[in-house]
Amino acid sequence: MTYKTVLLAVGVPQFQSDLRAVADLCATGNMHLSVLPIKIDTLPPMKDFAANLGPWGYDRTSEIEELAEVVKRAREMLSGLGISFDVVGRYAESMWLEHEVGERAWYADITLIGPSLKSDERLRRGVIEGALFHSARPILLASNLQSVTLQPRRILLAWNSSVESARAAREALDMMRNAEGVNVVMVEPKAASATIGEETGDCVASYLARHGVTVTIDRLPGGGRTIAEVLNQHALETGAELMVMGAYGHSRVRERVFGGVTKAMIDAPVVPVMMIR
Repeated sequence: MTYKTVLLAVGVPQFQSDLRAVADLCATGNMHLSVLPIKIDTLPPMKDFAANLGPWGYDRTSEIEELAEVVKRAREMLSGLGISFDVVGRYAESMWLEHEVGERAWYADITLIGPSLKSDERLRRGVIEGALFHSARPILLASNLQSVTLQPRRILLAWNSSVESARAAREALDMMRNAEGVNVVMVEPKAASATIGEETGDCVASYLARHGVTVTIDRLPGGGRTIAEVLNQHALETGAELMVMGAYGHSRVRERVFGGVTKAMIDAPVVPVMMIR
């Protein structure tokens, strides 16, 4: 996949560093940057609700003005950089947030999630799940967007014989083809299906090799650690600049309650992580 349009979702506070980093990324790769500043509709505490009601309901003027100021500042920051861009703000109700993010992501190749969203966990979760579940596009998370590249030299592909990991592998084919090497990593691999024996990784490695990808298969023991811990450690040991993985092989509810690889990577990406569902 050749990336021509990057979507960056940002909150109202502390968005400048994310915006600068992604602007540099787009300038280097000659990509269009689409910026989505979002403010979630907030209602007053119930005890104050009646007092805040006017003829048309709760007054959101200050929040809308705050969002408009962010849109203005983002446009001013980008206007002198010589890149193609657009900035469209969204004042979203909580129940529609995911759908609005997903719809905007239809018109981008990938959605970037930077550290600025960590100041509002509810917004960050809504953006991530909106893009994953409602756009059919990948997301890329990083603890520091300055470390992100869409032309990584070394890639770790987390493989678990799932539909999600197969989609991730297909999505990242161009990047893997142009990389110096790709480590296909399986942690305590199991059978891919009832009719196939132990997963060796040979099938996915052969598939990638036919596309010109230089592949190394790594079958790793858990050793009492979580899958996420094993993947993160191996990414650091192999110098991976990007981890590619499928997202939410289990339901969102199960991931939130019991944890899982997707949740662990979303909470604390050690290297930039590209996910697709």
